[in-house]
Amino acid sequence: MTSDFLTDRRCSIDDLDCAIVNLATRINTASHDLLVLIRRFDERAGWLRWGFDNCADWLHWRCDLSLSAAREKVRVAHALKTLPAVAMAFARGELSYSKVRALTRVADGHNEDELLAFALHTTASRVEERCRELRCGTVASTDDAIRAHGRRALTVRRDPARGTVTITVELPLETAELIDKALDRARDAMVSIGPEFAEESWAAQRADALVAMAKSYLSGSGDASAGTPDQYQVTVHVDQASLAEGKGRSGLPIESVRRLACDAERIVIVEDENGQPLSVGRKTRIVPTAIRRALWARDKSCRFPGCQHKRFVDAHHVEHWSAGGETSLANLMLLCTAHHRLVHEDGFRIEKDYRDRWFFRRPDGRAVPACGYRAEDMRDDDVEMADEYDHPSAEVCNHPSAEGRWSSLESMPPRLPPAASAVRSSP
Repeated sequence: MTSDFLTDRRCSIDDLDCAIVNLATRINTASHDLLVLIRRFDERAGWLRWGFDNCADWLHWRCDLSLSAAREKVRVAHALKTLPAVAMAFARGELSYSKVRALTRVADGHNEDELLAFALHTTASRVEERCRELRCGTVASTDDAIRAHGRRALTVRRDPARGTVTITVELPLETAELIDKALDRARDAMVSIGPEFAEESWAAQRADALVAMAKSYLSGSGDASAGTPDQYQVTVHVDQASLAEGKGRSGLPIESVRRLACDAERIVIVEDENGQPLSVGRKTRIVPTAIRRALWARDKSCRFPGCQHKRFVDAHHVEHWSAGGETSLANLMLLCTAHHRLVHEDGFRIEKDYRDRWFFRRPDGRAVPACGYRAEDMRDDDVEMADEYDHPSAEVCNHPSAEGRWSSLESMPPRLPPAASAVRSSP
């Protein structure tokens, strides 16, 4: 009957539904019969004939099952011998193997009928949850807790070809919930509001939160502005020519190296052509403490328009020191980790206007408004509007605010166009 449905592509959805349910019922019945045979085989120690130590090892070899699946089948097969009501429902195909596997962990002569009635009228996931809760209420759960604690592990797998690292961690449930809550709090503390991060996925934000937690731990007090204690060091190999001119070798993408080197201590190691060190210089600080204090006194937080982050903030060289930029207050500004990455890897630029003030440009060439995007910054395709940075001769009206909010059409910044309209790049 099933073969007819496999070859007939004109059968209705209802016919396919019935065929699938009937086949699943037959599979459940066959699974019951398989477990009965496994139990009989194990009771007669049939696996000794092939030189195995137990039935699970034989089943793993003979029936091509994973070792964990084979062990579960042997356990369920023996458990069903003391659960006649569950075994009968399984033999009739009324219960799936997933439900039976869960029931056999907690069912006994006292609660078998109650659990069976529950399992017959709900989903496999709810049966799993109910049985887990019942097991957690018994003394046997202590052994489960010990095993879960013993299985805790964290592995780090590096993939140089993709430039990524995969971190896999296995923890007991209660410990994992602690990590989950900490990630949520770290994400809430570092979330940035703005169009620059509109496409950040939830998973990416959680990854950033994990990095923020690591930085907070390594910084001691967790206050990135309190100082720069030398408590940890990350080593990156990069040629001086690559750092200054973009020609040479680097252990990471060169813009990533420049971002890391913006605000870090460095040790210069001179090597020969074979990579053998010839001399090692002294550790030097890119941004001295005195300049750093003045920088914090001036900027007070991240300088990117609309961002007020004061934690995980770097001192950014507008003109990188490797290209001859000075480590001076005039060439430095504070940027949080997220916006620091935008400036280096994501194509945002920092320029000066005709009044010698820093401003930011997006990768499409448009300036980021100093006071953040507003509703009136949206304009239609047929509206021509001069802006402060495209027309240096425009008369700028004074404003009492420190940022100098634009108060006339002639001095208004480039406006963010609607998503459907064409973007006119500034020169």
